[in-house]
Amino acid sequence: MSGARRIVVLRHGQTDHNAQGIWQGQLDSDLSALGHEQARAAARALVALGPTRVVASDLRRAAETGQDVARECAVPFATDARWREIHVGEWAGMTSAEVRDQYPEDQDRLLRGEDFRRGGHGESVAEVAARIREALDDLLADLGAGECVVIATHGVTGRTVAAELVGLEQGLAWQALSGLGNCHWAELVEGRLGWRIQTWNASA
Repeated sequence: MSGARRIVVLRHGQTDHNAQGIWQGQLDSDLSALGHEQARAAARALVALGPTRVVASDLRRAAETGQDVARECAVPFATDARWREIHVGEWAGMTSAEVRDQYPEDQDRLLRGEDFRRGGHGESVAEVAARIREALDDLLADLGAGECVVIATHGVTGRTVAAELVGLEQGLAWQALSGLGNCHWAELVEGRLGWRIQTWNASA
């Protein structure tokens, strides 16, 4: 196989928590009925990119999305906990309004673009970047010329993956790149000078 290597960073389909504006982090939740529809539609669209395999976060919403893509593309599927969403500590299960009311100073820090451990004992984006860097290095070491792999993951983690791959400082990525919608994806392609973002927030 020859040609450029490609990575597709796919955010999971909608969950009931997404629809209700609830922080999930590493809280495990299933796709909603709409989320399953979104995952199947994304899977049909991603066939055209010719994925050779799918890896996913082991959290159900991402794993179920990744399984739909792997099934549609008839390629191998595996999960890896390093692709999990950012841990949001005490915010998990809280609505955005509750977080604003109970953690106003943290909400202000978020709006200023500061990086800190979410929800007291959660993770910072820097800590997410460190764990996904290990996963990325392992993935790239095994990614042959012309291969395309889909990473089925989460919103914050997906943006962190893209920034880490192209060498964009995480704080700048937070400001410059919009969040990935449910079952939206970014396609990254390796060129002579490194990786570049070919598409961002694409959908079926």
